[in-house]
Amino acid sequence: MSDIDRGIMKFKGADTPTAIAISGILILGGIFFLLWWGLSTAYTLG
Repeated sequence: MSDIDRGIMKFKGADTPTAIAISGILILGGIFFLLWWGLSTAYTLG
């Protein structure tokens, strides 16, 4: 068992590169979506 399996993601295979890539894409996608939404809402003049 690696150290990563002992954290929040306590399931087998949590430290595989595929799982890390998927979670990274979801997190970064959420951040970029919130930035885009916030900026488009703030600067909408109509």
